[in-house]
Amino acid sequence: MTGLSTHVLDAVSGAPAVGIEVSLQDASGTQLSAGTTDSDGRITAVNTEALVPGIYHLVFDTGNWFADNDIKGFFPEIDICFEIDDAGRHHHVPILLSPFAYSTYRGS
Repeated sequence: MTGLSTHVLDAVSGAPAVGIEVSLQDASGTQLSAGTTDSDGRITAVNTEALVPGIYHLVFDTGNWFADNDIKGFFPEIDICFEIDDAGRHHHVPILLSPFAYSTYRGS
């Protein structure tokens, strides 16, 4: 399996972060695709086209999600910049989210 997926967990409640809008952008900021996290906090196929090697941004609209869930948050947007160097590999970018912190890593 190749491509890009993401998963957002609400670290405060221990539940999936449902309904976060996510966009994939290239290095110039051009949107390549967009989606919304599902009932499990996942987007299993962020992109429909293979990602060629290069720099990309996965942008999470956390501000609206915080507002929709009556949470006062510090990060209105999370922009994860990453580099693809192996287009044949599946890439997974998960986020653990709380109102005043987040963490991410390259998953598989």
